[in-house]
Amino acid sequence: MKVQTIKNNYEFRRLYAKGERAGGPRMVIYRRRNRLGVNRLGITVSTKLGKAVHRNKIRRRIKEIFRLNNHKLVQGWDIVVVARMKCRFSTYQEIEEEFLRSCQHLDLIPKSEG
Repeated sequence: MKVQTIKNNYEFRRLYAKGERAGGPRMVIYRRRNRLGVNRLGITVSTKLGKAVHRNKIRRRIKEIFRLNNHKLVQGWDIVVVARMKCRFSTYQEIEEEFLRSCQHLDLIPKSEG
């Protein structure tokens, strides 16, 4: 299933200003309710994390993690993932674990899913 994305700068800025956040050493996740009934994903990877090859690899991993776990998440949220430096040197499993942990902290995953 195709991932709906956030592309507009004003939407990112609104999430940073008014959204709730949770983070760990690899990433920070912002969330804010939307009125669309589906989750949308935005990914931010700074040039400090390396050249385009490394940044795109991080983006692809986060997008795939979101795609595979979207069915577990409560629908109707805008979610922005900001990658941190440790994300570049982490395995796929470590990134996925932190994504799911942060989503639980933000109540994006219902308690019954555990």
